[in-house]
Amino acid sequence: MKVLLSVFVISVTFSIGAGAQTLDDRLRTLEEAQKKLEQTIQEQKKLIQELKAEISRRQSPATQQKTPGLLNPAIGMTVDADAYHSNLSEANLEEVNIPGYLSGVEREFIKGFNLREAEMNLYAPVDPYFNLYTTIPITEKGVELEEAYFVTTSLPAGLQLKGGKFRSSFGRLNAFHPHAWDFVDAPLAYRAFLGEEGLNEAGLQLTYLPRLPVFAVVGIEALQGQNPVLFRSDAGWGIHAFSAFAKASLDFASDHTLLFGASVTGGRTETGTVIPETQFDGRSTLYDVELTYKWKPSKQKSLTIQTEYLFRHQSGDIVEAAGAVLDPLRRSQDGWYIQAVRQWGRWRVGSRFDVLGILRDGYSLSGLGIDFGKHPFRLTAALEFNPTEFSRLRLQYNYDRSARSNKVNNEILIQALFTIGAHAAHPF
Repeated sequence: MKVLLSVFVISVTFSIGAGAQTLDDRLRTLEEAQKKLEQTIQEQKKLIQELKAEISRRQSPATQQKTPGLLNPAIGMTVDADAYHSNLSEANLEEVNIPGYLSGVEREFIKGFNLREAEMNLYAPVDPYFNLYTTIPITEKGVELEEAYFVTTSLPAGLQLKGGKFRSSFGRLNAFHPHAWDFVDAPLAYRAFLGEEGLNEAGLQLTYLPRLPVFAVVGIEALQGQNPVLFRSDAGWGIHAFSAFAKASLDFASDHTLLFGASVTGGRTETGTVIPETQFDGRSTLYDVELTYKWKPSKQKSLTIQTEYLFRHQSGDIVEAAGAVLDPLRRSQDGWYIQAVRQWGRWRVGSRFDVLGILRDGYSLSGLGIDFGKHPFRLTAALEFNPTEFSRLRLQYNYDRSARSNKVNNEILIQALFTIGAHAAHPF
């Protein structure tokens, strides 16, 4: 503004005095105007240098560590309340086993009202090099620590390190918290091979983002191995489980995305979820192939089709409580699900089909193959209403034939989700 005003003064002075002033007077006038202009330029240069110094000071690590805002984490809470009904009696519902796959696991829902959890999450940058995330679910049974981990933010060459307790990046669904699922419950394959909680472990994860024209990530994990279905319910063995994964995505046009990947996890196993009153002692390996298609032309319209195939191989011994070996066991089993969710404005409708033993259902005890009967499968339909992005109401129906019997479990679930405060973004 000062520069424009100076130029304007020069122009007016020159025009008014053009006829009356001598050449010397006009020259002196121009020299004075030039000095004022040079003085203005010097003041502006000084101001620019001061602004650059202030920006540099704010970006320095020492200043960031002292910034009061970084000491106040973002806090959020998600409440997951449910109602459950089944045509089966309470006694029959106690038998939640999937013969040949899963035994002796506590039910997630009881008839009537269930407060699944009130999940508190905290997030904040620690400094320019680390972010910290914590998830604390509160249930009627008490308070537990679901996740608490750090993530690096400034490693070179596309590397990132995560450490603490976190949801493994194995597979597609495992990385999401239950309140972010498209359905109330997990697919049968996840329930049979990983349990209701999924692969949520203490450990370290290292990922690498290569410089490619498409998004891609590869990673490895060293885990404590505390999953009660796949590994062990306690941490007495130390680190005994490992995972690896590779994932990529492709964008078509502006509103079509294809995500795909493969994962593997495995380690030593000691679990009581195979045969009641005994322990399985051996090794487990679980493979996963995932594929997701997303069409999202606008915020109010979308279609997501998601599928995963899981294959589990286990080899070891069935051991009684006293430690005596009873029988050698080998299991090679698989599971698959496919689901689709369509959104129109605030409404979403979804359907899912999941099945176990679709290609392989091998169960060999002491060298003898055992046939447990029909393949476990389930059909699911869900209807959602989302008043805002902070609340969700869901009605779901399951036609469940996972018990491998002639009994059909017709389940109706009503879910209400409410979120307040800040909440870290879930994987895309």
